[in-house]
Amino acid sequence: MKFGILKERKNPPDRRVVFTPSELLRFKEKYPEAEIVVERSDIRVFKDEEYENMGFELTTDVSDCDVLFGVKEVPISALIPNKKYFFFSHTIKKQPHNKGLLQAVLEKNIDLYDHETIVNQDNNRLIGFGRYAGNVGAYNGIRAFGIKYDLFQLPKAETLNGKAVLVEKLKRLILPPIKIVVTGSGKAGKGVKEILDAMKMKEVAPADFLSKTYDSPVYTQIEVNDYYKRKDGGAFVKSVFYKSPTDFVSDFEKYAQAADIFMAAHFYGTNAPYILTNDMLKSVKNRIKVVADISCDVNGPIACTIKASTIADPIFGYLPSEEKEVDVFHPGSIAVMSIDNLPCELPKDASEGFGEMFMTHVIPAFFNNDKDGILQRAQITNKGQLTDRFSYLQDYVFEKQL
Repeated sequence: MKFGILKERKNPPDRRVVFTPSELLRFKEKYPEAEIVVERSDIRVFKDEEYENMGFELTTDVSDCDVLFGVKEVPISALIPNKKYFFFSHTIKKQPHNKGLLQAVLEKNIDLYDHETIVNQDNNRLIGFGRYAGNVGAYNGIRAFGIKYDLFQLPKAETLNGKAVLVEKLKRLILPPIKIVVTGSGKAGKGVKEILDAMKMKEVAPADFLSKTYDSPVYTQIEVNDYYKRKDGGAFVKSVFYKSPTDFVSDFEKYAQAADIFMAAHFYGTNAPYILTNDMLKSVKNRIKVVADISCDVNGPIACTIKASTIADPIFGYLPSEEKEVDVFHPGSIAVMSIDNLPCELPKDASEGFGEMFMTHVIPAFFNNDKDGILQRAQITNKGQLTDRFSYLQDYVFEKQL
């Protein structure tokens, strides 16, 4: 079986890669029967020469490969028929902008495996960049606070060489006694916590966060039972919430009245209620002045996330009283950071972590007859058809492309 590492072709350019040179060498050493080539790229955070120095063939033609590994969507014009592809397709939630991509995948008889659909038997994701989104999102949230109040100037994360440098920059800051509330404890939430802990910021319990004052910066990390409550006032049961989210409403207002910065790193499910509403932001008791929306669900649970910001232009102002974008320095505005591709700002660290996960969870399946069902569960299309697991995409696929 011949494997190819793809050049990323999506704009804006993404410098990440599925396998770093050293991780690819580990792949080759563990499975010497595998043929591996690397498509030349002037974009990747790792130079072509680094792969060449590890003994890998560089090529501009991967058409003789059986399996192709990429990060972001492969442009339709670059798809090679009759291949197995791994990349983030952004189609499994029926995203309108990528309908044509999935249609082309089927027309070209491509077997598509999405990094998002690589899960274990309990349907928990095994592969992702969430940790690095949390790392960069936490850094960007504090950077936005410094800009909003003209307290300090941190360089953009993309200009720094890795997470360790981000942490070093943050540790040099002398912050006022701000309070930060973090939603979510998954990979992104853990990534946020990693940065705040590395800064030696004190973590406090939610009840203390709400009731006490501190003379140094603190943060609290809260779960769904902390920021949602039953409409009927009954006891919160997590399994009931996930089954019937419309029976619940936000209970976040008390945090909005206590926190200076909100770092949103939660998972937002279909039909779940808002978390931070515009009424909360308009309240004279609202204290939040900076929102780092790492989850970035536009027009979703965070009222001020009216758009995704960009790495080039990461922060915008939101005026709750008029529900519109304004200058970030407007006195009534909330500073919002809502970049939807945060791991791109840590391409080296993100690629290293991703490759390790991929090597652990996915590559063995090619050589052990997929004994754990990893590939079977992840496969969206098979020989021009949707697999049973993803048959729910049938109506999406056959709607006419606008």
